[in-house]
Amino acid sequence: MENLTAEAWTVIEASAAEVWRALVTPEIIKRYMFGATVVADWRVGGSIVWRGDWKGKPYEDKGEIVRFDPERQLRYTHWSPLSGTPDTPENRHTVTVDLEAEGARTRVSLSQDGNRTAEERAHSETNWKKMLEELKRTVESS
Repeated sequence: MENLTAEAWTVIEASAAEVWRALVTPEIIKRYMFGATVVADWRVGGSIVWRGDWKGKPYEDKGEIVRFDPERQLRYTHWSPLSGTPDTPENRHTVTVDLEAEGARTRVSLSQDGNRTAEERAHSETNWKKMLEELKRTVESS
C-alpha cells in the first residue's frame, strides 16, 4: 500500500480574502463543491461534515480542522463512508488548501494525501481539478 499525494491548482482573478471567504462560507461551498452541504465551526480541532448525494447515493463525510490560517491555509482531515473503509486514522486523507496572493490574483494549491494507488490518486486529482474549476468560476462571477 502506497501513500500517494494528489495535487491540483488554479489561479483565481480575485484577492485571497475573496477566495478565503468562498472556502469557509457554506452557502458558497455548496455552489462549487458538487452541491455538498457543509457544517463546520472553522476552528482547529473542530469538526467538519459534508452531506449530499454522489452519483445518486447519499453520503455524510466527516473530518477535523487541522489548520485554519485565514487567507493563507486551510487543512483538514477527510473520511467518506463511500470509500468502503472503516473510519480509522489510517483511512483519513489530509487535504491542504494553500492560498498565495499574486497581485490582484490568488494561486490556490490543493493536496490530498493518503491515496493508496496511482489510480486512486488520479481519481482524486480529477475531482479536485473539477472542484477548483468551479471555485474559480464561482469566485470570479461574484
